[in-house]
Amino acid sequence: MKIARRSFLQMATAAIALPSASHKAWAQTYPNRPITLIVPFGAGGPTDVVTRIVAEHMSRTLGYPVVIENIAGAGGTTASIRAMRAKPDGYTIQIGHTGTHATATAFYPNLAYRPDLDFEPIGMASIGAFLISATKNFPARDLNEFVAHAKANHSKLNMAHAGVGSTSHLTGILLNSILALKPAMVPYNSQAAAMNAMVAGHVDYMSAAIPEVVPQLQAGTIKVFAIASPERNPALPQIPTTREAGLPQFQTRSWSGLFAPKQTPKPIVDRLANALDQALDDEITRKRMAGLGADVPAREQRGPAALAELVKSEMARWVPIIRAANVTVKD
Repeated sequence: MKIARRSFLQMATAAIALPSASHKAWAQTYPNRPITLIVPFGAGGPTDVVTRIVAEHMSRTLGYPVVIENIAGAGGTTASIRAMRAKPDGYTIQIGHTGTHATATAFYPNLAYRPDLDFEPIGMASIGAFLISATKNFPARDLNEFVAHAKANHSKLNMAHAGVGSTSHLTGILLNSILALKPAMVPYNSQAAAMNAMVAGHVDYMSAAIPEVVPQLQAGTIKVFAIASPERNPALPQIPTTREAGLPQFQTRSWSGLFAPKQTPKPIVDRLANALDQALDDEITRKRMAGLGADVPAREQRGPAALAELVKSEMARWVPIIRAANVTVKD
């Protein structure tokens, strides 16, 4: 059967337009059931806590629950692989951060995903500071004494972290490289677990995220010597910056953002990005995050394009540092 050229072109054009039209119709009814938000660490850690605060508000905006699923393992890469392989329909998304979506390629030579290519960025959710903290009985009163003791005794010390590739591990490597320390590195399945171990005296020190530090410092169960940010944090105004305390080289902050599997339709990504924006603009959400010491990113830092650029720039910054430290994980 012969088909006229005009009819053929019309049919071809219609066929090409079908996916776009289908995606638009799909997005208009999205969501119509609960959304799973994967957190790449155990419950109770700083990433988990901040994610739950944001997800609570997003649930109200979207009209369906955003359900947290904690999947710990391999520095957050186990969860990231799960998210990457999920159906790109907006019903499985992930909170990723500096470790899972910037430095994992250096830690894991055979990583199953490419942070900058295998996801659809939704938007940045939070910015967090790290602090140099130690067990309550650590024999130092300030950062200078901590540095002196650590340098003299580092072969006898244990440093906790939340698993290879986690932000506490990454920032710990940076701190140790600056001070030329080689302690025993002790991994846990979350920052909360690492902090609990330090509180119990099982490890000596760690580079800890501020949400983990605030309650412990208030309870007097740990020591904190400095915060690795340009300015003091309102949640811990008494803690000096590393620049003030005499270690200006140690400047580092973590970030977290929402990601969807690659090929998730743009209208759905935009819907999620808008819900995230509304959450971060909400006064109660901002106060809750501020109480934990987590900073809310400015609007120009949040969207899909800004997050995509951040992933690329963070990979360029951190990968050489990790490779210089010669730390990898065998798959």
